Amino acid sequence: MKLQVENLSFAYDQEPVIENISITVKKGEFVGLIGPNGSGKSTILKNLYRALQPKGGVVKLDGDDLFKLNYKQAAKKIGVVGQENSLPFDFTVEEIVAMGRSPYKKIFDGDTLEDKEIINKSLAYMGIAEMAKRNYLHLSGGEKQRVLLARAIAQQTDFLLLDEPTNHLDIGYQIQILDFVKNLKVTVLAALHDLNLAAMYCNRLYVLKNGCIYKSGTPEEVLTPEIIYDVYGIRADVSVHPVTKKLTITFLPGSLNIN
Repeated sequence: MKLQVENLSFAYDQEPVIENISITVKKGEFVGLIGPNGSGKSTILKNLYRALQPKGGVVKLDGDDLFKLNYKQAAKKIGVVGQENSLPFDFTVEEIVAMGRSPYKKIFDGDTLEDKEIINKSLAYMGIAEMAKRNYLHLSGGEKQRVLLARAIAQQTDFLLLDEPTNHLDIGYQIQILDFVKNLKVTVLAALHDLNLAAMYCNRLYVLKNGCIYKSGTPEEVLTPEIIYDVYGIRADVSVHPVTKKLTITFLPGSLNIN
């Protein structure tokens, strides 16, 4: 599954939020969107999964115009996991995960034996089979994220959009969620807040600043002290961790550029 985004733009009340965004995600890649709050990470993803309507641009998924697909067709190709969802009504964990099968059904269709098998496998993969009958609203933040990822797995898509899925989670759940995603071996485009997690999990990164792409490349190419200072306004030490062999970013106290 390959995603090609060309010159994507979006504005609120004629005020540009993102402009001329061009992104390529090749099959099997884990690509990250990073940048300060308000730089446009989530806005890009919301345009891609059509929670927002772009002002301009072309988005192709394996050569097909994503915006010309109906919602069921798109949902068979792309799964979405965002920050913890707030729901107006309570559902069981099993019911939430079963929603991942909706693109394959007509409106009044029930779950088939195949659906139930896929739902059970998704629950088991995320280690939450024993939670199946629990109420979603009663779960912790990390547990809810595992449920939402299980729902996306039940969609059986080859492409995942992750909108800061580890935000507000403790470090254990952050690592756990991203490990689960990495082990799925699907194509991923993720907005990530934590630069160390981005360096650990992503093949390539797009750095956003003021609604535009500032830099792109491998973590080694874009997570430099100079770029971090230019984008975030803070000094950082960047080194290669002796165990993970991945970049480690240490932010230096008292170095924030507030001008």
